[in-house]
Amino acid sequence: MYVAYRPVYIVGDLPDQLQVILSLDVAVPHVLVDPVINEDQRSYQERLTRERIHQPIFRAKVIEAYDRRCAMCRLHYTALLDAAHILPDHHPKGLPIVPNGLSLCKIHHAAYDQNLLGVSPDLVVRAHPDVRSGIDGPMLLHGLQEMDGVRLLVPEKKGARPDPERLEIRFQEFLAGTA
Repeated sequence: MYVAYRPVYIVGDLPDQLQVILSLDVAVPHVLVDPVINEDQRSYQERLTRERIHQPIFRAKVIEAYDRRCAMCRLHYTALLDAAHILPDHHPKGLPIVPNGLSLCKIHHAAYDQNLLGVSPDLVVRAHPDVRSGIDGPMLLHGLQEMDGVRLLVPEKKGARPDPERLEIRFQEFLAGTA
């Protein structure tokens, strides 16, 4: 079975090797044939991307609701905080509203998005079994394993707290990945 990607652009010709270099992106101005990159070969290109224009407002509201702290570890460095969606944008209930958000530091946001950490509807952080049994360095131990069983920090305002229904949906996804 094949999946056709089109259009495809020929961006390089290597006649001595009977090869051509293909790109799926017309914006690629050139492709480096030599995989070794030195200072003179660094280059950049511009890309068109879809941007979630609601994201900066969502981030500001969520982080403010959590008093500029990570809901899991209580880290208080705003530059290291993200507004994590409980249910993602593409989910019908994945609205960019504070009850669908958690203020998480970058490591906990990534772990939450990858279902390495989950949050139960009763606001308790749970670590994936692979995380709990893993052996690595201090970040695994202190950053992830010790989060298992921690009660989530929630906003003071009731209307800004995580929506239990959304947490339940997301927690079931987390549990499905631990089986």
